[in-house]
Amino acid sequence: MALAVATTLPALILRLGGGTLDHPIEALAFGGAVVGAAFLLSWAAEAAQLDISAGLAIAVLAFIAVLPEYAVDVVFAGKAGAAVAAHGASCVPPGPTEASPCSLALANMTGSNRLLIGIGWSMVVFVAWWQWRRRGQRRNEIRLERSHSVELAFLALATIYSLALPLRRTISLLDAVVLVSIFAAYTWRIARAPAEEPHLVGPARYLGCFSVVRRRTAVVAMLIFAAAVILLSAERFAEALVGTGAEFGISEFLLVQWLAPLASEAPELLVAGLYAWRLNTNAGLGTLVSAKVNQWTLLVGTLPIVFAITSSRVHGLPIDATQREELLLTAAQSAFAMMILANLSITVREALALFCLFWAQFVVGAVVPSSAHGTERIVVAVAYLVLAAGILVRDRRRLPALMHDGFLASHAELRSQ
Repeated sequence: MALAVATTLPALILRLGGGTLDHPIEALAFGGAVVGAAFLLSWAAEAAQLDISAGLAIAVLAFIAVLPEYAVDVVFAGKAGAAVAAHGASCVPPGPTEASPCSLALANMTGSNRLLIGIGWSMVVFVAWWQWRRRGQRRNEIRLERSHSVELAFLALATIYSLALPLRRTISLLDAVVLVSIFAAYTWRIARAPAEEPHLVGPARYLGCFSVVRRRTAVVAMLIFAAAVILLSAERFAEALVGTGAEFGISEFLLVQWLAPLASEAPELLVAGLYAWRLNTNAGLGTLVSAKVNQWTLLVGTLPIVFAITSSRVHGLPIDATQREELLLTAAQSAFAMMILANLSITVREALALFCLFWAQFVVGAVVPSSAHGTERIVVAVAYLVLAAGILVRDRRRLPALMHDGFLASHAELRSQ
């Protein structure tokens, strides 16, 4: 906990003292602050489950899970709105070789969603498989409890809707209403689950050993401090990433799409990895599945709202050709991943497919000529969709049961095996 706080101090000194450094150093300082604050948020949110109702805990945890990504994305969506307000209906890039503010607003969102599945879900399986081998067990499959049908059913609903987004020219306020409504329905559904004693580990368990007054004081202090750090760091982190790309000739789009999400997703991935290392695979994978639902609904749905506020327009967040391809690839990956887990299990082979297809975009992109860049996204997206369709045909009789469990079954029924 002390180390997490220490990583936030350089950014706070820079931000509150009004100092500036070279863009790469600022990106490191403010990115480190986001990581440290995200760890503090994660630990405080886990410990808070001891003191607040199940419904409120779910709502708070859901928001906290996406807060680091949300803060960075809000900065870019706000800049995109300001750019549109200044230049009219188009979202004009600041230079001929630079990404437009509108494309950067979507870059962090698509990157974080694909990292969560391609790296996070597969990592949990690989870590558990390694632990089983060390213990002489021949297991090669993780099974989720039946109660996780709720997350998968709502993920399916959001994914089906998101497959239409690449066909649009904007992500509109109507899309925001639909996606945020899906998130609200998901929150209402899981809020009705009976309260359970949380399984705390590490710093969260340390906080849980405090007296009630000390624990609540510590949790509130950590939440306020971490949220303040993220809000103070997000804009400077975003600007430093863009400046670093311009300074070194690195694609600012790639930095925003992959480096920023890697910083904000680090705590979540580490916690899931620790669960897998202890072979608590249901908690490890279940945490990341829930995070995917939050990001694919609440995070995506809030972008056009922020854009509309800052641009003073209701036409929606513009999507260029590249971003339509990115959205298609992200939605296709979500469809394939959801279909893999439709039977509430994932094997090492399926995890390997998720991992390899995540990296296939970069491998194919390195092979095709520069004139054909963008083809790799289409190729990999089609591969995801074909594989998802194959699983759909194979498991078509299981899907009605999954949808029934996710939307209609009582929580008591879901907890029966």
